[in-house]
Amino acid sequence: MQNSKQIPETRRCKPAKLYEKSSFVDIYEVLQSLRNGEVFCDIKLETDDNKIIFAHKVVLASASQYFHAMFTKFLEGNLDLVVIRQIDSTALLHLVNFIYSGKIMVTEETVQVLLPGANLLQLEEVKQACCDFLQTQLCPANCIDINAIANLYNCTELLTSSEQYIQQHYSEVVGSEDFLSLSSAQVIKLISSDKLKVSSEEKVFESVIRWVKHELGSRKCFLPHLLEYVRLPLTSKNYIIDKVVEEPLLKNCFKCKDYISEALNFHILKAAELIPQNIRHQPRYGDKVILVDGGMDTNVSKGIEWYDPKTDRWQYAPEMFTTREGAGLAVVKENLVFAVGGVDKNHVETLRSVAVLDVTSESPYWIQTVDMIVKREYPVVGVINNYLYVVGGFNTDDGDLNSAEMFDYNTQKWSMISSLPFIRCSFGAGVLNNLLYVVGGYDQSLRDLDTVECYHPSFDTWKPVAKMSVCRSDVGVGVLDGVLYAVGGYDGLNYLSSVETYRPSTGVWTSITDMHLPRRHPGVVALDGLLYVVGGLDDSHFLYSSEFYNPQTNSWTMVTTSMNDERIHAVVLAINRPRHFTTC
Repeated sequence: MQNSKQIPETRRCKPAKLYEKSSFVDIYEVLQSLRNGEVFCDIKLETDDNKIIFAHKVVLASASQYFHAMFTKFLEGNLDLVVIRQIDSTALLHLVNFIYSGKIMVTEETVQVLLPGANLLQLEEVKQACCDFLQTQLCPANCIDINAIANLYNCTELLTSSEQYIQQHYSEVVGSEDFLSLSSAQVIKLISSDKLKVSSEEKVFESVIRWVKHELGSRKCFLPHLLEYVRLPLTSKNYIIDKVVEEPLLKNCFKCKDYISEALNFHILKAAELIPQNIRHQPRYGDKVILVDGGMDTNVSKGIEWYDPKTDRWQYAPEMFTTREGAGLAVVKENLVFAVGGVDKNHVETLRSVAVLDVTSESPYWIQTVDMIVKREYPVVGVINNYLYVVGGFNTDDGDLNSAEMFDYNTQKWSMISSLPFIRCSFGAGVLNNLLYVVGGYDQSLRDLDTVECYHPSFDTWKPVAKMSVCRSDVGVGVLDGVLYAVGGYDGLNYLSSVETYRPSTGVWTSITDMHLPRRHPGVVALDGLLYVVGGLDDSHFLYSSEFYNPQTNSWTMVTTSMNDERIHAVVLAINRPRHFTTC
């Protein structure tokens, strides 16, 4: 038997190589030209308005499951003319062109016919393109209509995003005509959601009344069921008496009167254990609350309290919050609370450490993160575009500080920035128009200051701005609706109840109405269009009280309930109400 000849090693076949076409553009062009010239076309598509579109069965079937089934499983496979019903002729032409070209233009005019057409022909790429386009078009006037379209054509992502948009912009959405066309079940689904974002529960009540009155004869019977999901106890007592009780639709509805009585009792009793707990007593999770951390020179400096304006109650927060005293607190990315520096529990050593808490977590707890470069006790903190700026303070090694540093959340690194022009103590700070302002305080000679400095992150420079009308050390600073507020403080002789505001557009400070009480070391925060001032020190007492300023009326109102503990030099934040904060 003759031996088979072996291929020499150097002449053996190399592995096969797959050659791939880099572009199908030229194939698309050829196919399109054949169709335009009606060459090899074996199918004509006729629409309800008698328009004829030429095509090739194999091309249509390769791109669309609808056409694939039509030409392989049904009689249309043997026909050369098929009537396509329930699809606009313009949409069908665009969609066939897409099959041949791989391109389609989605516009405000075409999306309304392309989406149902793409859904019918099972062209998922076009359907997704339509959904992506509608996503960019969401606004209060059309979001309900887009939500209905998403539900009709089973566009899951668009359905979710449009629902979220409606919840986030409820106050504007209820003013649209589309809102009035919702069914009672759809309205109930909306107003029962914990994720509904409204500035006040009054908006929800008013939207229900508006919806019922739009078709009063057929909708009045739904009113008691709708009112079951309106959180009337979370509206103000005055609103209930002035608006809800006086609403003509409710006067002859016994069940509605029960809900009104429940809401009034909630305000009168102010004791949750005496009130049956149900959805109407629970603030929505999208609501913001005021968090007050610590204080100075008090026995409760480690305690944490939170205030819910909807229930007008102060409560102790869960004990996952930091126990360090003199830390600077700030919120990054809306849900991450940073506790920066401070002093240890024995008041021995100033801290460099930083802890962060995600308030949206199901089981929130503090996590240690990157230490600062400098130890700091009682620093001021500001956040600009998710960068954390920490200025001043003091430590046991260096005394009072004028240095400043910045934390980049993305890189998780601290870096030093330009120092304050001089050492300034007991000053306030606020962020306005992406600039950090430091206000008042006193210098190393213990002279109280009326000066204000502004830090520009883009240039890493501090620049002076207009002086205040009076000197203010231990001043509270807040920002509301584009205005910087300097609240209370100490002028070297008196504890101040006066307040002044700074608008960058005018470059001057202007006095507004005085607070009810003088407050030194108050906490200040803006929430729902109001400026809250918390605690502080008058000329003889630590304060339990709080008050808020309404810029629309230029007036101050005392918060009716007091904190559980007196506080000065407390850090005050407005945060989204965490799920683990419950109404006691």
